Amino acid sequence: MDGQLGEGLSGSPLLSPQTTPRAPIAKLKHDCSRMFQYYLDKSTPLPTQRWLGTLALVFVYFLRVHILQGFYAVTYGIGIHVINCLIGFLSPQIDPEMESMDGADLPTKETDEFRPFIRRLPEFKFWYSITKAFCIGFLLTFFPIFDVPVFWPILLCYWIIQFLLMMKRHIMHMIKYKYIPLDLGKQKYTGNSPGGSPRSSSGKQN
Repeated sequence: MDGQLGEGLSGSPLLSPQTTPRAPIAKLKHDCSRMFQYYLDKSTPLPTQRWLGTLALVFVYFLRVHILQGFYAVTYGIGIHVINCLIGFLSPQIDPEMESMDGADLPTKETDEFRPFIRRLPEFKFWYSITKAFCIGFLLTFFPIFDVPVFWPILLCYWIIQFLLMMKRHIMHMIKYKYIPLDLGKQKYTGNSPGGSPRSSSGKQN
């Protein structure tokens, strides 16, 4: 019995997870993932350096597209993705048009309690999503199968129209619900004044 504990039904010895051929590959993948996450976490408090690196990547990508004179469909797809990320970055986490959840809806009156603007897509995820899109697009430029022949001026005009329409709709949404997707110049309601009217301070004294 003891001699058969390490054998399978067919009589062949069973391999432990540490001795399977896939174990070194899985370990390498795990180590690379941990290293990538480590440096990603270290870059979190460095927004300026992160965005400068992304701008350099965007410049290299467009330079390669210009030299190759192709991959305009890939570039258009990246552009649409950037618009969607930008809308998410400028939008509140909870849409005021929907039913408020947990009382975290945006204040729409002066008498409402002030709450900080919480983005639907945080800055770090916004940066990471755009950077990842350009990295994938850059890799796709090495495969001619993705170089779909298109007339790029039409794609450019269509992208501009899409951008203007989506931004117009979002600006109208901001005006309707009276919020600004920035942390500058917001009023902080500190309570009621002796006369009974709400006091507010904008961080500046007259």
